[in-house]
Parts: sequence; structure tokens; C-alpha cells
Amino acid sequence: MKKFLSISVAAALMGTAAFAETVVGVSWSNFQEERWKTDEAAIKSALEAGGAEYISADAQSSSAKQLADIESLIAQGVDALIILAQDSQAIGPAVQAAADEGIPVIAYDRLIEDDRAFYLTFDNVEVGRMQARAVFEAMPKGNYVMIKGSPTDPNADFLRGGQQEIIQAAVDSGDVVIVGEAYTDGWLPANAQRNMEQILTANENNVDAVVASNDGTAGGVVAALTAQGMEGIPVSGQDGDHAALNRVALGTQTVSVWKDARELGKAAGEIAVALSGGTAAGDVEGAVSWTSPGGTEMTSVFLAPVPITKDNLSVVVDAGWIPLEDLCQGVENGPAPCN
Repeated sequence: MKKFLSISVAAALMGTAAFAETVVGVSWSNFQEERWKTDEAAIKSALEAGGAEYISADAQSSSAKQLADIESLIAQGVDALIILAQDSQAIGPAVQAAADEGIPVIAYDRLIEDDRAFYLTFDNVEVGRMQARAVFEAMPKGNYVMIKGSPTDPNADFLRGGQQEIIQAAVDSGDVVIVGEAYTDGWLPANAQRNMEQILTANENNVDAVVASNDGTAGGVVAALTAQGMEGIPVSGQDGDHAALNRVALGTQTVSVWKDARELGKAAGEIAVALSGGTAAGDVEGAVSWTSPGGTEMTSVFLAPVPITKDNLSVVVDAGWIPLEDLCQGVENGPAPCN
């Protein structure tokens, strides 16, 4: 059984005058990334609509701190946990601690391979396909660089698998040659830039396209390319970061696969309220049974991503995702709606 703190103690811990009937704790891996602010706002809104209270902690890219954060959230009496795992392997003890207290866990956007965790994400293999497809359509032959995500995040390999599906035939025929490939520690743009710089040096700048796995890594790649006067070669990304969408409008990034974080956050909040109220994981709307790469049977919800290129930039403006002035900053005679 879950152990509850007294109302007075819990209210003091959370700095609130009253204790909500349902409290949902969110553990962020690194809240400094642009997109998580959007996710947080959507989670908060969904929890408020469901009569639940939000508390959170930022692990600041430390798996050890994340374990301590989750221990603290449990001590504060949360009824459900939403976890964006810094390290999918290291997070295991936190899931066990939550299970011991009867607290449901939502693995948010990153896989936690444990059948007690409800896995909520976008279809990341399809994201990888979309990334490679857009780059391949722009550059069907040439030297490719694969800039992957963090080695501690299973999404990095889901994406890479989807990317390879699209280019495999061209690799087999010799039309595409992968001349460099690197994981990006922590998904940090600076690490992606350094990796790209090293690959450019090793290949004497003989690179025709880059499949980068998110918009942060794409930003690092574009910085490295720009320093060599190579901006404009095909580069992929994902997340719909404002800076990346501006790069698409400018022509320095080919695609950003848009995963509407507002929808993901809303779903997380709603699922957290449902699970904390006793709804069975399999009864959550849209839930499916899914087998992880490690063979774990999990209950999951997968949302659909949308690739944004110069041909459909109006989609993100019309959806209220990005203001027109931000999208079109510095763009002259660009694609619609920036022309």
C-alpha cells in the first residue's frame, strides 16, 4: 500500500496552502531543453482540468540526481509519477520504489523497459523514417553523416533504425556512403557540433548530407557546416523547435519532424489522473500492447508525428505552434508563409 503523508506535512513540503486530492510528480531529465517548457505547460493544464496538482524536479542531466529527485517526489505523497528518464537503465530503482508504494509510473517520451511503466511517446521509428526520407529525397546519392542521440536514451536507436530502413537500399547499391556516425552525449548541441567538426575534418569536408536525430543536434551540425561555408546541405531534425523551424525557412535545415509536445503533455496529464484514480493501464484510451526491443510486454500510447519541410511550414503557424515573425526571422523570398 502507498504511504501518505499527513495533509499538513505534505502542504508544507510543497509550499501550498492546501493539498490537492491528487498530486502528480514529474521528473525532468534536463529542463534546460527548449521543448520541455511546452510539455510542462500542457501537463499542468491537463492536471488542472483533472483536478490534480503538479509538482516537479529537474535532474539537470544527472541520473543520480534523478533517483534522488524521484525519492523526494514519492516522499511528498505523489499519486502518480511522470518520468522523462535521463538514463533508461539507471532509472530502474526509481520504478521499483514507486511500485513498492503503489504509485503508477508513466515513461514519458523515453522508454523505461519495465512492464510496470506505462510508455507514452510518439512513434520514434517513424520519426527516424521521416527524417531520412526528407534528406534522401533532397540528396539521393552521396556521402552521409549520421548524428545520433544520447547513448543512454533508447529513442536514439529507435530513430537510427527508422533512418536505416529508408537509406538501406541506397547504401547497399553504393549510392549512399555513410562516412561518419556518432552518438551525441546528453543530446547536447555542443557535443553534436564537435562530432560534426571531427567528421568534416576526417573527410576533408566531403559530406553531402547529414541525418541528425533532433533539432538540438541539428543546430550543432548546422553551426559546424556554416563554419566551413557548407550551410544548405540537407540536414534533418525533430521536435519543431522554433530555431529549427526558422532554419527550415532559411534553407539551412531540410526537415524538423514535429511532435506536438502540447498533445504529448496533455495525454500524460490525463493518463496520470486516470491511473492514479484506479483505471487499469489497458483501459486507457488509445492504449496498445507493445513489445519492447528487450522483449518486455508494455502498455503504450503512440502519437503520430508530422514532418515539417519548406513545403508545409504554414502547418505550424496555423496550429499556433510558432508565431509567423519567429518562423520568418531573417528570411527573404523564402517559402510560404514567409514570402
